[in-house]
Amino acid sequence: MKETRLIQVRGKPLGGGTLPAIITPLVGKTQAEVLDEVAAIVPKKPDLLEWRIDFFQAIGDIPAVIDTAQAIRRAAGGIPVLLTRRNVTEGGQPLSIDEPAVVAMYKAACEAKCVELIDYELSNRPKDIKALRAISQANDIGMIMSYHNFQVTPDAATLDSKFIAARDLGADVGKVAVMPTGERDVLELLAATSRAREAVDIPLISMSMGGVGSLSRIMGWVYGSAATFAVGKSSSAPGQVAIEDLRTALAIVRRAVLGR
Repeated sequence: MKETRLIQVRGKPLGGGTLPAIITPLVGKTQAEVLDEVAAIVPKKPDLLEWRIDFFQAIGDIPAVIDTAQAIRRAAGGIPVLLTRRNVTEGGQPLSIDEPAVVAMYKAACEAKCVELIDYELSNRPKDIKALRAISQANDIGMIMSYHNFQVTPDAATLDSKFIAARDLGADVGKVAVMPTGERDVLELLAATSRAREAVDIPLISMSMGGVGSLSRIMGWVYGSAATFAVGKSSSAPGQVAIEDLRTALAIVRRAVLGR
């Protein structure tokens, strides 16, 4: 069995190499709200802050985006920042700007080097994925390529194909998040993650959403997911667990699995 590949940020393993790295979302609508979230979350010491910019009212104002990202980093005490616009078709918020403006926002953030990672969906136009891959690499910004399905858990072949597509398109990290319609779907997601760990030579993030899916957020690292999401102040997806509760559960699982 291959070891789970660690997510790298600026040449160092996220979370110091402890699995899984813990990511917490920021979902404020204004800079003040986002910074209030940062102030509440930083003492809880997550490994990565995900700024869900689709919640941000000024997403179309590039100077405001860069200024807010820089303010987040100043307040984050060294915790790296992931910039994510989640497409409305994959569970994100409706936007007042079109996709070319979204791409321009990502490009500007990369060029300003005001975040450490970006997330962009595999469902986007290939030319946009290629353009953001080039600009992120040029500025030493990691790129997550992701797939989300808030309705169902697709079949095994589809799940496998999403991890493979992320690798083939040059992602630094491949992410798959799906909704279970029953407990067996959680097992399907974990099995797909395990297969991808063997077949795909990039770090992976995976999760099954919703209540029963929360088990994957606690156990996914055993099967190859390098990171998990937790609630620091506000949730960004169904099934996220409070960071304090997640740490308690992870400590129990680590002792059982690793003996420490």
